[in-house]
Amino acid sequence: MDIKILPMKKSDVDAVIKIEEKAYGEHHWSKESFLNELSNNLARYYSVYANTGELVAYAGCWQILEEVHITNIAVSPDFRRQKIAERLLRQLIDDCYKNKAKYLTLEVRVSNIAAINLYKKYGFKSLGVRKGYYQNNNEDALIMWTENIFYDKFKLNYEKVTGKN
Repeated sequence: MDIKILPMKKSDVDAVIKIEEKAYGEHHWSKESFLNELSNNLARYYSVYANTGELVAYAGCWQILEEVHITNIAVSPDFRRQKIAERLLRQLIDDCYKNKAKYLTLEVRVSNIAAINLYKKYGFKSLGVRKGYYQNNNEDALIMWTENIFYDKFKLNYEKVTGKN
């Protein structure tokens, strides 16, 4: 699928909230939360547009010194299984290289096997569990981290899975 990944704008937030509602039900971020993130100097958010002009996914993260915390990656249900989340993850990793961030971390539902497998493909490892992390059902979250992305082991895997040299 042909997509464009662009920095998120305030005018994107209403469409982002619609994806949030579909992806997370009643326990989703508010419009105010996203607007606050867009004015946060530590945060970086992206919107994904299909070739139809429809906003179909988004991702965000915070960079604090040499660590990036991925806050969310979500794809509209109608556009899943088209490698959009993978493209967003690659965007965030590429940003880390540009901005000299060494590590990425995130939390993911223990039941979200597709996301866990994607993160593992890109070198994330589970280093713990946050018990009862998700409010809507008290589900646990895996805490996942990369090793230093500037180490050869990570870079070689990244080049392998992306085809980048």
